[in-house]
Amino acid sequence: MTSVRRGTGGVREAVSAAREALREAPPRITRNAALAALGSLLLYVVIRHLAHVSMIDARVYQAEGAAVVHGRDLYQLRVGPATLPATYPPFAAMLFTPVSWLSIPALRIVVTLINLGQLAVVAVLCCRFAGWPSRALRPAAVLLITGFGVWLEPVWTTLRYGQINLLILGLILFDVALPDSRRYKGVAIGLAAGLKVTPGLFIVYLLLTRRFRAAGTAVASFAGTVLLGAAVLPHAAWTFWTKDLYVTSRVGKEWIVDNQSLRGLLDRLELTMHSGSVTLVLVAAVAVGGLAVSVLLDRRCRRLPRNRAWSVLTCAVTMLLISPISWTHHWVWCLPLMVLLGAEVSAERARQRRGVAAPGFAGRQWRVLLWVTGFVFCCYAMWLVPHGKLTTLSLPFYLRPVVSLYPLYGLAFLVLMAERVRRALRRSGGFASVWELWGSSDSRVGSGGADSRDRLERSTSSSAVER
Repeated sequence: MTSVRRGTGGVREAVSAAREALREAPPRITRNAALAALGSLLLYVVIRHLAHVSMIDARVYQAEGAAVVHGRDLYQLRVGPATLPATYPPFAAMLFTPVSWLSIPALRIVVTLINLGQLAVVAVLCCRFAGWPSRALRPAAVLLITGFGVWLEPVWTTLRYGQINLLILGLILFDVALPDSRRYKGVAIGLAAGLKVTPGLFIVYLLLTRRFRAAGTAVASFAGTVLLGAAVLPHAAWTFWTKDLYVTSRVGKEWIVDNQSLRGLLDRLELTMHSGSVTLVLVAAVAVGGLAVSVLLDRRCRRLPRNRAWSVLTCAVTMLLISPISWTHHWVWCLPLMVLLGAEVSAERARQRRGVAAPGFAGRQWRVLLWVTGFVFCCYAMWLVPHGKLTTLSLPFYLRPVVSLYPLYGLAFLVLMAERVRRALRRSGGFASVWELWGSSDSRVGSGGADSRDRLERSTSSSAVER
């Protein structure tokens, strides 16, 4: 009950903060942002209508909910001309039961409105995640992110198929933004893992960053979803957790352009045709390297501005790369990434106004990275080249990287974060021992170590210079 009351109090605080932000927001800026967002959304509705989107995944979810209601075999159902199967845990199918009674036109409208609402919530969480912009400008920023975020390819495709990626993203962003002292920290990550399994990597992240209570809460939350699914749908739960979860071919072909994971990239480059061990070694290396960089950003790079946010994004990109299949719409993490880059660009401009910015490219690197990121996730490159079943593997070799922009970007992102870690550790006196890495404490992550607070106080001046 105490956790519930605290959770309710946290929601009340968020609502109160939103009201204060609206009162402080410059009316003209907010009004112009609202008009721009409305215009963008109206254009989206027109183009969406002309594109005749199928929302096929929403129809699969509807069929899953109907299977639960009517007691049919969940993992034997097939939907649409593509005969798509159910691929989520039984717990997810149980949550889809409310839409099982809707007509197809009503389903399209309801799911689209829910996703647009989730996009607005994610916009709020992204601004909170990045700590940018200022509270007075945040309502305008939320409106613009919501209105123009629909044009990012992962978001467009999420809306086009009626997917649940924005829900997953929102759950994780909400959880990682909670103070470590909150007893219910970890619940939302466990729920996300119960819906789609792959977010379970964030439970590993909580363990590696020594947030043991949050990790335990996440494990308990995830276990609760598994047990609830087993209690209501025992046969389906047994089938999923002992068999179907490990059959990647049920989800789709790994080499098609829709799959923007590392495995998809390697398959399209035909590097896995003769030896599956190549894939295993490379995926393991990316997993270990990505998690190591993520942990170092969180534990040893506290002088870096927004180090915690970059640590979370590094874990997210690692998750997307190492999953056997990461459809293009799974990359909705580009939303918090671009907001975080916007925060860095703003800080970069502030340094220039103070005359402390680095000369040349070093003083503009965040702007360049923001433009590159925007191009990658708005160019729809994988859909602009022939990508049918028979054409993807027959593409000229020079075009194959073009249809794999997301994993290539993800790998480059991990390299960039690793370089930031290397520079930060070099400035702070080199790499710490393993004992120092795992044993160090920080009041910001719930450990409350006095030594760490002293180090943070001593580093204030050098931190300001870095910022």
